[in-house]
Amino acid sequence: MRLLIAAVGKLKQGPERDLFGHYLARAETAGGKLGLTPLTMIEIPDSRGPTPAARIAAEGMVMLGKVPTSHKLIGLDRQGETLDSAAFAQAIAGFRDQGAAGLAFLVGGAEGLAPEALDRTDRRVSLGPMTLPHGLARIVLAEQLYRAMTILAGHPYHRA
Repeated sequence: MRLLIAAVGKLKQGPERDLFGHYLARAETAGGKLGLTPLTMIEIPDSRGPTPAARIAAEGMVMLGKVPTSHKLIGLDRQGETLDSAAFAQAIAGFRDQGAAGLAFLVGGAEGLAPEALDRTDRRVSLGPMTLPHGLARIVLAEQLYRAMTILAGHPYHRA
């Protein structure tokens, strides 16, 4: 099953991008043995719309247009369900085991995900009740994807 992170905004060169890339590469390597590759990233440009609603709508349209229609969608949303790492791993395995061609993780911009994007998601997940900068949210997602792969593989990285 192909994995995709579609996120609004661009990570600047530096420590955030490096750490994100580090966990993304580790997740892709670990996922290869589990039928969970490739793991790719799409960055959606920030909208310059005149209002928050216009920006969210524009970003959502671009995002949904770039994600393959064959992919199941998980939206990162502060109103989503909070999963522990093992449950997150099982959610990914569940999509794989049901025969999904791909799974895309949608990360909104500063205003969040467009309602149209949220309506299309198969599941909504929250990284927790705290507000995170978008770069840090991507790093947490990449690390949790790597952790999910190690949990599914029975690797000792995850210590509950």
